[in-house]
Amino acid sequence: MAKATTIKVKLVSSADTGFYYVAKKNSRTMTEKLVKKKYDPVAKKHVEFRESKIK
Repeated sequence: MAKATTIKVKLVSSADTGFYYVAKKNSRTMTEKLVKKKYDPVAKKHVEFRESKIK
């Protein structure tokens, strides 16, 4: 079977609160690590979320 183009990735907070989002990413077009600025409810502010693997 063909390999899926979209994969699920875990976006972990850079504030080290342990909070994370799960996002989809097209692995063929976006080869670099995903970085988004989103709201962290534990830290109560907007911080950068960086991509890591889902275990």
